[in-house]
Amino acid sequence: MLMPAEKISLTNAKNDKLFYFVANVVVWREEDGRCLILKRAATEKVHPGKYCVMGGKLEWKDLDIKNPTRLNGEVLDFENAIENLLVREVREEAGIDIKPTLSYINSVAFVRPDEIPVVLAKFSAQYKGGDVRLEEGVFDDFAWVNEKEVGQYDCIKGIPEEIAATIALFRSVSSIP
Repeated sequence: MLMPAEKISLTNAKNDKLFYFVANVVVWREEDGRCLILKRAATEKVHPGKYCVMGGKLEWKDLDIKNPTRLNGEVLDFENAIENLLVREVREEAGIDIKPTLSYINSVAFVRPDEIPVVLAKFSAQYKGGDVRLEEGVFDDFAWVNEKEVGQYDCIKGIPEEIAATIALFRSVSSIP
């Protein structure tokens, strides 16, 4: 019988199966039906100076090997890993809180300029509270935008469509016309 993992290791991983896993979230504010975008600093490796939404990479520290949420036979489960990642990243990058219930938007796989392959899953979530405080050195500016206003900003490709999809999703279940 197999035993649960005692550490995280790439020793047995197949080299052609390794990717960064990244999740992004479009944050929607019910009071005015707008979404938050942030401008990446000019020093960022990927998409410098472009407007984006919050997110980040799933890291090994996110999988506390000594504290899985569930033992599934010999497999260690870490439930809500993406939700926890995005709640943390939004707080770190923008200083605000979101509701941890996510709605899936879409995904994309890409290769970064530094040759690292990435799988990016995109979600939407509702704003919970707080004032925007940008992570220093990472972001230069921010805006709360609707589906028309986002077109006035130099965004990473796909962001305007994700803003529109998020607004349509939440507008359909809220009191905002």
